[in-house]
Amino acid sequence: MFRIWGKLFKDNHMIKDTVVVIDDPTLSRTKKVYKALDEICYEFDLSRPIWLKANQNDFIKLSRTRFTSDSFVESIDFDYLDFQVIEEDCIY
Repeated sequence: MFRIWGKLFKDNHMIKDTVVVIDDPTLSRTKKVYKALDEICYEFDLSRPIWLKANQNDFIKLSRTRFTSDSFVESIDFDYLDFQVIEEDCIY
């Protein structure tokens, strides 16, 4: 099971959150991440953010990143979208 936690923050307060579960073992980790981001954006009614180099580096190191207004084409009414892996498939 692969779970991602998406949270919207404004003025240092969480205003919305959701957990997305991707349970498709045929997908690669990258495809699971993109699918989870699409589902979170759909649920929050957001356009899909652009992965900037800083987002990629943070996600590779920490399995977590923040999408700020720089990552969105449209204007946003929150400070950032926090995107974090909370459970990954175990491969034994």
